Amino acid sequence: MNFRNATIQDLETINVIENICFPPNEAASSESFTKRLQVFPNHFWILENEGNIIGFINGMITDNEKIVDEMFQNAELHNENGKWQSVFGLAVSPEYRKSGYAGQLINHVIQKSKEQNRTGITLTCKEYLIPYYQKFGFTDLGISGSVHGGEIWHDMAIRL
Repeated sequence: MNFRNATIQDLETINVIENICFPPNEAASSESFTKRLQVFPNHFWILENEGNIIGFINGMITDNEKIVDEMFQNAELHNENGKWQSVFGLAVSPEYRKSGYAGQLINHVIQKSKEQNRTGITLTCKEYLIPYYQKFGFTDLGISGSVHGGEIWHDMAIRL
């Protein structure tokens, strides 16, 4: 297993995994991923096995403790000197699920965020995923103001 930063050459595979893992109303577009890879490639990590992409995790740096919907559409809101690493998406290809790879990606982001002296990590998730993220030390901050994809989200954060 190998962690690395994503590049524009990974875009096609990233899109395939994203569209398998998320319904159309929630999945990031190819255009959105392109912009993220241009603006904050150092915060877009891939886990690969023998050159095959297993999954990825990504998000901008911000001073916001909570994610707001505009952040999903506007990569230019990235602030490299911000306090918080956000997580916009965590996706693992179906054939690699239930093997701990998502957890490895989360732990990788936690490690990188500590190395960069971030205050913490922020994300949104659906209610059924709250216990999963709590295992890593995230706290449920309640129902999010985000209405991304027309869904109900919970704000989660971990202080480092």
